[in-house]
Amino acid sequence: MTLDTITEHQTSRQAVLNLIKKHRLVEDFVHKQDMPRQDLVESLVRKQNLAKLQQLLNEIPPAEVAQILEELSAEDQLFVWDQINEERKELILRDVPITVLHALGKREYKKNDRSSIKAFELHEGRLREIEVGNREDLIRVKPVWVDMVNPTFEERVWVGAVFGVEMPDPDKLNDLESSARFYVEDNGAVHLRSDFLLDKEDVSRSVPVAFVLYQETLFSLRKVDLPVFRLQRLRALMQPNYVLDSRDVLLDLYAADAEYSADALEDVYQGLRVVSKQVLSNNKIGEQADDTLTAIAHEEDLNGLIRRNVLDTRRAVSFLMRSKFLTKQQSEDAQQILRDIDSLDGHTSFIFDKINFLMDATVGFINNNQNKNVKRLTVLSVVFMPLNVLAGIGGMSEFSMMTQGIPWPVSYGLFTLALCVVGWLTFLLLRFFERREKAR
Repeated sequence: MTLDTITEHQTSRQAVLNLIKKHRLVEDFVHKQDMPRQDLVESLVRKQNLAKLQQLLNEIPPAEVAQILEELSAEDQLFVWDQINEERKELILRDVPITVLHALGKREYKKNDRSSIKAFELHEGRLREIEVGNREDLIRVKPVWVDMVNPTFEERVWVGAVFGVEMPDPDKLNDLESSARFYVEDNGAVHLRSDFLLDKEDVSRSVPVAFVLYQETLFSLRKVDLPVFRLQRLRALMQPNYVLDSRDVLLDLYAADAEYSADALEDVYQGLRVVSKQVLSNNKIGEQADDTLTAIAHEEDLNGLIRRNVLDTRRAVSFLMRSKFLTKQQSEDAQQILRDIDSLDGHTSFIFDKINFLMDATVGFINNNQNKNVKRLTVLSVVFMPLNVLAGIGGMSEFSMMTQGIPWPVSYGLFTLALCVVGWLTFLLLRFFERREKAR
């Protein structure tokens, strides 16, 4: 480290310490004063000092902020950390030592709607949830499953520091190639990335989930909560000996995912039954073609998601079996999961065929109704074709010469009557040929 760098670091560190000291002195002074609207004054002074500290921390390079944190007391570390911009925390944590991570991990973990961390241990054959307030809660027990929903980088770091394993980023799970979804690290940590179905009435999609199996503890990370995980937690909490270790939890999650996919397929069946009634019992499908085609497209998309989901589940279970992480009983359970998935494949193929049939039938009815409309227009054009010719003749000067001496109301009245007769005779002639074609 050069002399200029050392001097700059000392200047930044001293500036941070001065702002911290000033903030506490001013806050204590204002708090002890008895003045009108003291709460408002105290709030304004606090915001003003915090704004200066936040601006300074944003101007200092991340590596230097990490070094400053290392040199502060534990109390000041927590205070300064709260003033750092959330977007810079990930960059700063990459450079901080393990002692700072432990200090940050000792703070109270506040649950909110954005993220949650749930830990479970085995107690008398059942899963029991552990109240997670800080890192000490995880150190005191041996959880069999740690479930994280939309964790921040800070939370992933301190949970990983407790167990000595690196936690993947849920935001980057979609960036993984297919070949990098299942692997084993040198320290024995097993990493899996799988897609789980989220079936909603408005929209259905696949949610990527990261699993880490390390030292008899299963870690799961994802962006949103999933019905499969809620179902698994409920079963393991209520049924004794439902799971015996972390691998049982992982296999049961995959089994519950296959079961959830089967339930979603039943919903596809019901949706296609409604569409079938609309298509096959309504000859005027053209009037509601948009709604029918939208419903078919929705069921096709959901069926495709289910097929992709069970394919990914098959790959994950096969990886666990090939890697020989499972006991004999767990291997048999995995084989049963694969058999269930094979049965779902047959159902998805049948549904694809049914969807194609309904799509062809809908398009056929639409074309048939359009042909009927075109036929009506053709009849009208044929009926009016001779009338157009006669009307052109009636508009010529020769017609006036031929009707010379006849009052024009009479001559044009007779001409109009003749037009009607010709049109009617043409229409009757077309009907005669149409009935003749049907009789053949």
